[in-house]
Formats: sequence, structure tokens, C-alpha cells
Amino acid sequence: MIPRTLSEQLSPMLSWFPVVSVTGPRQSGKSTLVRTLLPNYEYVNLEDETTRLSALNDPVGFIRSHNDHLIIDEAQYAPGLFSQIQVVADERGTMGQYVLSGSQNFLMEKRIGQSLAGRVGMLQLLPLSYREVLSAQSDLNVDEFAFRGGYPHLYDVPTPNDVYFRNYVATYVKRDVAEYLDVRNLSDFSTFIHLCADNAGAMLNLSALARDAGISFNTAKGWLSILEASFIVFRLQPYSSNTRKRLTKTPKLYFYDNGLLNYLLGIRSVQELQNDPKRGDVFENLIISETVKHYLNANREANLCFYRDTAQAEIDLVDLTQRRSPELIEIKSGMTPRPDFFKHLATIGEELNVPLEQRTVVYRGTETFSTKNGRYVTAEDYLRSK
Repeated sequence: MIPRTLSEQLSPMLSWFPVVSVTGPRQSGKSTLVRTLLPNYEYVNLEDETTRLSALNDPVGFIRSHNDHLIIDEAQYAPGLFSQIQVVADERGTMGQYVLSGSQNFLMEKRIGQSLAGRVGMLQLLPLSYREVLSAQSDLNVDEFAFRGGYPHLYDVPTPNDVYFRNYVATYVKRDVAEYLDVRNLSDFSTFIHLCADNAGAMLNLSALARDAGISFNTAKGWLSILEASFIVFRLQPYSSNTRKRLTKTPKLYFYDNGLLNYLLGIRSVQELQNDPKRGDVFENLIISETVKHYLNANREANLCFYRDTAQAEIDLVDLTQRRSPELIEIKSGMTPRPDFFKHLATIGEELNVPLEQRTVVYRGTETFSTKNGRYVTAEDYLRSK
């Protein structure tokens, strides 16, 4: 198993909560993580039909017949278990009794909110970060990772990206979203996902997405919420201020994994990516998604946004997580440093009182260095720090 950064968070959470949930997209490595780190826990998987029927038909008997240290994989398939877990966990009064993992995160969150609120420590496991992959494949360059993404299977079995993601999307659509939302026209939902990919890195216009997909606004809103809850896409909110300066209020849309994004865009190789008109958007998606992943892996609440005002002055990423040390990050897919990259960093940096050393251009070049306007940081150095 490629060592996962999130591993460091599981043991403390088990000492603080009677129940710990590990959610994330399908095939991000959740089962492997918990089974490897907790070999003394009993393990059951509700994907198994016999096991699932037992849990559905007799949740009380199911919980009381198993060990007091139990991993329940795909726990969302048996909603009756959650209230019984609450009863038994409260009776024992000890920490670290149950680990619940699941891929249908929209259902997991619903079950937890109904029965286990206040008793659960929640962790999210995304696909591999660049830094995690380097621990097993030290010669992987950023361009290759920007194309392949971080799903563990791609680094375990040399599967072509398009083959892997074609099956991934088909499984996800048919098993998860279609069942939950009762999607009657799978082609409409497939169109919607592809439109989301076309708009990655852009201002989110849900009305336009709905129109182009041929669905209602409310349907588009529901489908996007499910994609977010499933850790497929996320919204990056705009910077807000109580000043009179007019700022955009519309979020941007990004994908958690670049490999899936490339597949949906029809990009089939590193070479195609480097020559594709979407190259800049894909590179921006990489840097922002890896920053989000960095904070989730550390189990820290991130405060990330972008800056854009009505005069079109824009900064791709504003990291306000460390309140006393904010950082402005401009993301450029080119390899050549250019002074005009700092144009908005200078004006907005002064406005937000961000010091020079915290104004950064992340680019695809080969050298990290400081200038009078701020820092140039290579994508490799930036991602290695995450």
C-alpha cells in the first residue's frame, strides 16, 4: 500500500470518538486504509449480499453479534444499523468502537446526521496526492500526474486512463447517482457531468449548465449537489469583504481528480494535454485540488477562495487558512517566468496587506526563486510541499 497522509489522523480520531467514518469517492483507497491500519478490528462489507441482508433484516442482532471493534464497509446500505450503533456505543461508553466507511457519501452523511451526530469523527480520503505517489514512484513528473490523476488503481495496475475512467464513470452513474436520484435518462446525467468538466475552472453558471444539458434548473442543482457530496466536484467560493469594493459573488467549479477531468474532456495522453486549449484550466484544477487535498489529509478546515472584482482583477487562489499569514497564488501553465504574472498580485496584495513573500506564482517552469514582486514556485516544488 502506498502510505497515505491521512493515516496519521485515524488513530487520534479513534481515541476521541466512539465512531469514526471514512468517506471519499469510490476507489480512493478507503477499505485498504482502514484494514491495513486496524488489523485487529473485525471487518464486514455490506457490498456482500448475504451480509447486507442480515444487516437490513436484523440490525440489532447484527451489531450485537459482532466484535466491539468493528469496521463496516459501505455502511450506507443498511440505514437501520446507525441507530443501533448509537445505542451500543452509548452503552459501552468507550472510544474507537466502530469504523464506518462508504462511497455514497450523500447517504452516509444523511445516516450519520440522523443517528450519530456528536458521536462521529469524520475523515475524508481523496485519491492519492502527488506527494503520496512520489513515495512509491519517485520519477513521476508533474505533467504525468496532471494527466493521470491520483486514483490508486492506476499506480497498482498499469491500466490505460481511458479504460479505467470509462468503467469508473459507468459504475458511478449506474450504481450510485442513478439509484439515489432515480435518474431515468442516464444520457442526460452523462451530458451534465461532461458539461461540468467543460466548465472546470470557470465561474459556475448553473442556469447555463441546465439549459445546455436540457434539464430543469432544480434538476441541475440536485445533480451538482450529489457530485459534490460524492467528492467528484467542489465549488471554490469568491473572496468576500465588508469593504465597498465590488467583488464577484459567483463560485468557480473544480474537480477533485485531474485524471477524471481529463477523461471527461476527451484528453487521452500527456502529449494531448500539453497541446490542448484546456491545458491552463487543467493545470489550475491540479494546483487548487491538491491544495484542498492537503488540508483534508491533515484533517484541517481550510479557508480557500479566489479573488475577482468587477474590474476583472483576479487571483486564482487565496489561502486564508492561517489567518495571520495569508497567501495569494497565481497559477500559470507556461514554463517561462513573466513579470506581468505579478500584475494583480501586486495590487491585490497591497489591498489585502499580504507581504511580498506570500505572493506566489506557481508555474510549470524548472526553477523556484524570489523577485522584487514575489516568488516564482515550480509546480513540482509547490506540490511536494503539499
